[in-house]
Amino acid sequence: MSVHKISALAAVQEWPDAQAMATPATSPLVVDVRSPSEYALDHLPHAHNWPVLDDEQRQAIGTFYKQVSPFEANKLGAAWVSQNIAKHLLTHVQLLDRNWKPYVYCWRGGQRSGSLAHVLGQVGFTIRLIEGGYKAFRQAMLDDLTHRSGQLRFVVIHGATGTGKTRLLHHLQQLGAQVLDLENLASHRSSVLGQLPGQSQPSQKRFDTLMWQAVRLFDLQRVVFVEAESKRVGALTIHPQLFERMQASPMVNLQASLSDRVRLLCEDYAHFVGDVPLFATRLAALKPIVGTAVYDQWLAACQQGQWSVVVQDLLTRHYDPNYLKASDRLFPLARTAIDMPLKDLGEESLRQCAQTLMGKWQA
Repeated sequence: MSVHKISALAAVQEWPDAQAMATPATSPLVVDVRSPSEYALDHLPHAHNWPVLDDEQRQAIGTFYKQVSPFEANKLGAAWVSQNIAKHLLTHVQLLDRNWKPYVYCWRGGQRSGSLAHVLGQVGFTIRLIEGGYKAFRQAMLDDLTHRSGQLRFVVIHGATGTGKTRLLHHLQQLGAQVLDLENLASHRSSVLGQLPGQSQPSQKRFDTLMWQAVRLFDLQRVVFVEAESKRVGALTIHPQLFERMQASPMVNLQASLSDRVRLLCEDYAHFVGDVPLFATRLAALKPIVGTAVYDQWLAACQQGQWSVVVQDLLTRHYDPNYLKASDRLFPLARTAIDMPLKDLGEESLRQCAQTLMGKWQA
């Protein structure tokens, strides 16, 4: 067995799908040897973290390299790398058979990944070492995302705030349609109040990887349903080519009564009930737009439990007019969208809407 170097471009082109990657944690097909913080920022799809230097060790080596000498830093680094590889051999590797054939990578230079790959190769495994590491893979991945995005056939789900766009995507997915749920990938509902409770958004690099991971699995002969978003979802930016493709795609405009929309939003944002300070903090971004008097009225109404009153005022005063302006600016085809009136926003109504859309586009 041995170590085989593979270019980042070749790795991107042959990257296994999710089903092929569905292996136990004891036998990962992708091994990321970078430090835990590097891994947390972003990593290749389905990669498991086997650091050969932890964060403190990596920082110490860098300091040693600058303040003492590269030679002394290399000696210390080699000792720590050897210790950490030994730990991986005694824990993870003992459970593997000789047919294990993982991809291994580090940041760029290949020293960390090369060290682990060499030892594993000497043991008798066949190792696929990604040349240029994460940095080269990311560039090849972004190029591939650009190429694939230009080939996608989107149907964009449009509609005012609270018309059930995200819920409709879930029904479409359950019925077997191809769906790109950008808000789910970004962990954000794409509005001032859109930060999900107890969740932080991924890094931009992680968001890019998640977009590629989703797009690469789509059948280009079938349509992909996606929600109309602005260029940004929370603090994250949608890939430019992907967004341009969305802008040029046919649109469906969901229509629902104001009262139904208010009820849906009260359900989706129920985490604010009982936490007025959190609501006030999030809503503060609108204070310069609507004025202090309106902002104070909203908070007073929330403190009195009048959430539906506040939500309705938010829709009519802020969200609806701004959504129309943004749609006209970002989506040239919004005026030609196919209207889809919904009798209500219940699950059955949304499921029927999903079936209609799938039939229309033979999804």
